[in-house]
Amino acid sequence: MEKANWRLLITKPSSGAWNMAVDEAILECISQGLSQPTLRLYAWAPPCLSLGYSQPYSDIDLARIADRGWDIVRRPTGGRAILHTDELTYSTIAPQSEPRVQGGVLESYQRLSTALVEALRLLGLLAQADKEYDLPEGSNPKGAVCFEIPSKYEITVDQKKLIGSAQARRKQVVLQHGSIPLSGDLTRIVQVLQYNSDAQRLDAAQRLLERATTIETCLGKDILWEISAQAVVQGFEDTLNLSFEVLPLNDFELERVEALLLKKHANADWIERL
Repeated sequence: MEKANWRLLITKPSSGAWNMAVDEAILECISQGLSQPTLRLYAWAPPCLSLGYSQPYSDIDLARIADRGWDIVRRPTGGRAILHTDELTYSTIAPQSEPRVQGGVLESYQRLSTALVEALRLLGLLAQADKEYDLPEGSNPKGAVCFEIPSKYEITVDQKKLIGSAQARRKQVVLQHGSIPLSGDLTRIVQVLQYNSDAQRLDAAQRLLERATTIETCLGKDILWEISAQAVVQGFEDTLNLSFEVLPLNDFELERVEALLLKKHANADWIERL
């Protein structure tokens, strides 16, 4: 691919609704020629449970999540529930004509996964992104937790899922965002989802630990968010022949963020729609 210039956008830890509104606002502004292709790196405060686009709201144990003071949002992308905390989140947003996201969903997934694998290599991890994964015995592809099972070209280390990603295509623009768990207890998510019994909840937690991991667990040491972000940027630069300019959200995007917060991402009609 020929050299291309993208924006690098790094935003401070923010609410789930604001984070999802920003990703979607960038998509809409790119579709109108008001923004440039963007790699965004961000975090969440407070912790937030995100549901996939078509995931039932009833998967959530509302009393448990309220007790913890965590946010709830619905992503514009598919997949299952993710608890966003102690992680680095990335999003890539570009026109479908951009060579790095051109083609079908799996083709673009594979291309972007090379950058993520390289980022992990720079951190000292040997990761892979396979086209097919053997599902462990007892797996439920329709279960509530995203990190229990890797999808095609998602990132694993030692056969455990490390990066979960999802994609949306609208208005001739591709949005792919994903979660890179840095540290912490991955089983916290099962404490805020619905199960028929404590035994089922415990079983779900055990399965998750067997099938997913964090960077800290893999390396045996904590890695700063800023160091991980630097590795992701370099991974995209080196594998996808990109150069980045650090730029903030523009006025068009900021205006659209506010509208999307009001009408969608902070609105119960959207979050609870299923």
